[in-house]
Amino acid sequence: MSTMYYLLALTPILFLALWHLTSTLTPPPPATLRNKRIILLIAHPDDESMFFSPTLQSLTHPSLQNHVKILCLSTGNADGLGATRIRELEAAAVTLGLRRREDVFVMDDERRFKDGMTEKWDDKEIARVLASAFAPQLIAPAPAPPAEKEKDTKKEKSGGKSKSKKSAATSKPSTPSPAPTPPAVPEGPRATIDVLVTFDQAGVSGHPNHIALHAGALTFLRNLMKGHAGYACPVSLYTLSSVNIARKYSFVLDALPTLVQGVLGGGAGKGKTKGERVMFMSDLARYWKARDAMVSGHKSQMVWFRWGWIGVGRYMVVNDLKREGVAGS
Repeated sequence: MSTMYYLLALTPILFLALWHLTSTLTPPPPATLRNKRIILLIAHPDDESMFFSPTLQSLTHPSLQNHVKILCLSTGNADGLGATRIRELEAAAVTLGLRRREDVFVMDDERRFKDGMTEKWDDKEIARVLASAFAPQLIAPAPAPPAEKEKDTKKEKSGGKSKSKKSAATSKPSTPSPAPTPPAVPEGPRATIDVLVTFDQAGVSGHPNHIALHAGALTFLRNLMKGHAGYACPVSLYTLSSVNIARKYSFVLDALPTLVQGVLGGGAGKGKTKGERVMFMSDLARYWKARDAMVSGHKSQMVWFRWGWIGVGRYMVVNDLKREGVAGS
């Protein structure tokens, strides 16, 4: 019996030791996530706290010199609390490391992006929003071509004068025509951000709004790279990996398998490049900050099952992101 009590007493110590060990073993972010303009694309206010808090707290650390902003495509107005939830998102984002409330942008367009488990968002509309914000040349009208007919008319009008001048001065050598202008080098793809972070194709929780963000982000990047074969995409897309339900509710215990998966799945070799997989692990201090962002920041959302998520949800302490490439076409 005394042995059992001894083991029970050691359990919290071993748990905290494992937590500390895995948080210190987590590799630092790659160069693709340093000194960058980063957008976190979410569907609802509270997504940043429930799912992305380890990522936000890591990427906003001053040592990385990133400028992180949040773009939320709905106010989360399913229960008529849209205005309240916008304010809550702004407060929670600052708690998690954003520089100021003005770095949070919330779309209030229920015609296109209505909050709800049965609402389907069009990936083309999401791509249009991203283009208007970060690559406006994709939606701006192309400049009109030069009016060739007008040029020809001017030449015809001046034709008689030029002929008479040439006949009057036949002995004068003609001025050589200027060398033809070399064709302009085609411009590569460009955007005002460097990194886009969002959900993966499963949306972590299976929410259709989350899943739509992944499809919309890919559509945006494919449009950005259209006609730019051979160029590297100027925006790196990182998506939050979905896991099975057992891992989803294993809290810190999922850190070790995630770490191993990251080492095996994100290393160099066999066509892999550094930075394909990135892991963020919150220590105890960052976990409490994430907890505060949810509990104090999103008070309107703190129904009973949220407490369960905060207590055992692995996304409160562990994030692993996968880099998805988009080639030119």
